[in-house]
Amino acid sequence: MPESELPEVVRIARDLIRIDTSNYGGGRANGEREAAEYVGAYLSELGLEVEYFEPIDRRTNVSARVRGRDPERPALVVHGHLDVVPAVAADWSVDPFEGVVRDGMLWGRGAVDMKNMNAMILTAVADILRAGEQPERDLILVFFADEENGGVEGSALVVQQRPDWFAGATEAISEVGGYSITVDDHRAYLLQVGEKAMLWLRLVATGRAGHGSRYHEQNAVTRLAEAVAAVGRTRWPIRLTPTTRALLDGLSEVTGRSTDDPDALAAAAGPAEAFLRSTFRTTTNPTALTAGYKHNVIPGTAEALIDVRVIPGTEDDVLAELQRIVGDDVEIQTVVRDIGMETPFAGELVEAMVAALGRHDPGVPVIPYLLGAGTDNKALASLGITGYGFAPLRLPADLDFTGMFHGVDERVPVESLVFGQRVLADLLRSC
Repeated sequence: MPESELPEVVRIARDLIRIDTSNYGGGRANGEREAAEYVGAYLSELGLEVEYFEPIDRRTNVSARVRGRDPERPALVVHGHLDVVPAVAADWSVDPFEGVVRDGMLWGRGAVDMKNMNAMILTAVADILRAGEQPERDLILVFFADEENGGVEGSALVVQQRPDWFAGATEAISEVGGYSITVDDHRAYLLQVGEKAMLWLRLVATGRAGHGSRYHEQNAVTRLAEAVAAVGRTRWPIRLTPTTRALLDGLSEVTGRSTDDPDALAAAAGPAEAFLRSTFRTTTNPTALTAGYKHNVIPGTAEALIDVRVIPGTEDDVLAELQRIVGDDVEIQTVVRDIGMETPFAGELVEAMVAALGRHDPGVPVIPYLLGAGTDNKALASLGITGYGFAPLRLPADLDFTGMFHGVDERVPVESLVFGQRVLADLLRSC
């Protein structure tokens, strides 16, 4: 597609993708400064007063407030994050940081998570302001650093040190919701009204160091490998919450299928099946291993990282069960522990989000769901701000959208970005 024909929302998302904000975790990151400056310059051109907050070198957050028609109404936070997870270029069909538009899609790291939504936020606000209009209430626009590391060096510090940014706010919208899935050939939208709790754990196995040729029963690597395999193979039972019950009811209405077998009902959602099934249960996935320094030396310690996403309210029970699974010889260290959240699928903002989707895709149902991952809404919750996932995208039935979060060949249809910009602008004008 020629440059001159690219919609503005696509150009902005592409530009942001081309700024490599890879976040490796544990304080190792390229930093978000250049991306924050790009966003800040765009907002300044719209006539908004922009503020930056960089509590750690290059970990830059940016904010601006759009004044609404009714200053008495509580403000709405509209937020995104500027960092992305790393990408191994050799695994991709395109350069993950080139921002290629091909086959009607924008490709690159962040096309799905979440530079697409950042571009939709910016252009939706631009639509309103360039038309000489105001939103119904104040909008607080915030773009955070470090979300892909649990917000430790981003939103967590912002809410602690700059709570003034959020003065008067009671609700927020961000990722991951408002996108369409296809269930038994019927389109439906998922609106995120909750998030599982997060536990990032480190398993530490200890043994006795020694020569690699020895008969050796106290091998730390062996102990760790057995523990990791046991955790990774654990299949946690289904444990439904009010939100996941409502999801099943919604899917049942669309398909006519029974809710008796949640996994079978989720399978009707095609590519979104795995994403939905993860919301019904705790998940424990090993993600990294560290051990040893030479082929013929048995190390004294070995470590693994485990990403645990927990049904809200069951965190302590899960930790106790994990200790039983790995055994007393393996220590469990908590690296990051964050809350889970659920909020009712009701209220003025929820009704406004559903109505906005309905005006642009009439007759398509909107169903609540519990996100299996987490967002910066958890940090905002500490200020009493209720968060939702609403990054509206109408997607092709055969696109494995949810599978591209942190995946290879991440991409989003150009027409979906244009759709999302229009729906979001509609919502922000009226909610």
